[in-house]
Amino acid sequence: MFLDYYNLQPLLTAIHAALCSIMPEELAIFLEGLAVGVFILVLYAVLAIILIYMERKVCAAFQCRIGPNRVGGKGGLLQVPADVLKILTKEIIELKKSDHFLYNLAPFLVILASILTFSCLPWNKGGEILHMNIGIFFVLAASSIGVLGILLAGWSSNSKYTLIGAVRSGAMIISYELSIGLVVLTMVMMSGTMDIQEIVNNQANGWNIFKGHLPAIVAFIIYLIAGNAEANRGPFDLAEAEQELTAGYHTEYSGMHFGFFYLAEYLNLFITAGIATTLFLGGWMPLHIAGLDGFNAVMDYIPGVLWFVGKTFFIVFLLMWIRWTFPRLRIDQVLILEWKYLMPLSLLVLLAMTVCKVFGWVF
Repeated sequence: MFLDYYNLQPLLTAIHAALCSIMPEELAIFLEGLAVGVFILVLYAVLAIILIYMERKVCAAFQCRIGPNRVGGKGGLLQVPADVLKILTKEIIELKKSDHFLYNLAPFLVILASILTFSCLPWNKGGEILHMNIGIFFVLAASSIGVLGILLAGWSSNSKYTLIGAVRSGAMIISYELSIGLVVLTMVMMSGTMDIQEIVNNQANGWNIFKGHLPAIVAFIIYLIAGNAEANRGPFDLAEAEQELTAGYHTEYSGMHFGFFYLAEYLNLFITAGIATTLFLGGWMPLHIAGLDGFNAVMDYIPGVLWFVGKTFFIVFLLMWIRWTFPRLRIDQVLILEWKYLMPLSLLVLLAMTVCKVFGWVF
């Protein structure tokens, strides 16, 4: 069993009690919320920089290139900060014939959906920023807001390229949300709860991908494919097909408005991997092997946040591997893959997991 060495809840409770002892509770809650908000934004930005640099290096490795090697020495460590500075200082151009309100609103909807789902990731025991007993349901609901921003961006820009890109992306995301929902429902039924912390706690004696037999493994593969499509990543990035649409639904955006779309894409990649880690790989739970008590005790000493981040970046690498290995699909191929193959297979996996759960075949 998992030994609770690094539970953050006692520390957070002590901080709250200390603040309440020197100020009114309402003010303490306000300051805590403000601190958490700043922490989320800083962590969000730092992870985006790490992921962009990682993507460039992984892409270069797969294509036998060097990657960033100028700004910041041979490793190009300062290339991404230089790009961030450039995008922050670029002018935001307003289009004359666009719907100005919706045009400006769209990037904020995309970033809002990303931050809400990012806040639900269980980094450690007691380290989930938004914790509720229907956490998985909230994640699915919040993530669906992003497609509204994409559709609004394409329509309000008053350009045929952005409109086609938005329609493509909207059709793809809405379609693949069905497979993601069914796979998530499969793992929720296996765990018996929608509380994200409880889903992780139930994996203290084994990760779901091992406890759930073949249905859990197939569900994991379906989730990786559908999650890649949901995040608009290759080979499903047909909304940004440069040869056809220039840049897709954000063609007419510039400056930090374009930066919001770019930022959300990379953080959605991390969120997709984080949810996979939570549902299938035990979240912040360490690796335990039955019968190896000494090994298990050593694993317990590694902080949960390191387990979560390590597993998540492993899945991020898998998703990047997929992107830089397979060619981009056509829109008809993308939709055929979902409606003819993934969704029926997801229903079968859900049925198989139901049978396993009813007959007690789940470890």
